[in-house]
Amino acid sequence: MTTTAPFAVPDADPALLARLHARLEDAATGDAAPDVHYRTVDSPLGPLLVAATEQGVARLAFAIEDEDEVLESLATRIGPRVLRAPRRLDPAARWLDHFFAGDHGPYPGPVDLRLARGFRLAVLERLREVPFGRTISYAALAARTDAPRAVRAVGTACATNPVPLVVPCHRVVRSDGSTGAYRGGAEAKVRLLALERDGVLPASGGSAPRLL
Repeated sequence: MTTTAPFAVPDADPALLARLHARLEDAATGDAAPDVHYRTVDSPLGPLLVAATEQGVARLAFAIEDEDEVLESLATRIGPRVLRAPRRLDPAARWLDHFFAGDHGPYPGPVDLRLARGFRLAVLERLREVPFGRTISYAALAARTDAPRAVRAVGTACATNPVPLVVPCHRVVRSDGSTGAYRGGAEAKVRLLALERDGVLPASGGSAPRLL
């Protein structure tokens, strides 16, 4: 009995794969445009997934969120054509780099908030008015809406914010001065507040401050 050696599949050339993917990105326009394009961005908080539609950035996910689940949710809620297209999101990546370096400017590009509706959308619109380095309590943010007693609903809107950092829900804290919960994790919120207060992002593992 004779055996035949398995056919050896040559390793793909990474440079060739990159060129082919770049062509795919270039061709994905007009009727062929994806419903969602995305990339990952390295950050001091870990890798961030940034996804956008033709209307603007629609999702920013932290490393503690499951990437496959995030992409599946986007495919279900926005559209099934999801393409990794890093170059299209270079402006968002540059803004994130500047943000973590202490740049005070708000995100200058378009934002697609279709994943938030009703009162949650209204809360996010108010959140965009809170400037770098400032905080606001959940109660005070509720007071800026048409439902000033809906403090708990404001907390839910912040917790489900599809584009944290871009819409800065980390700037919303409890009335007693404690930081409260955050989609990216409690520690990430503490570090972001310290960045905006002190101009430097502290190392991981710091204790939670009280904001007086």
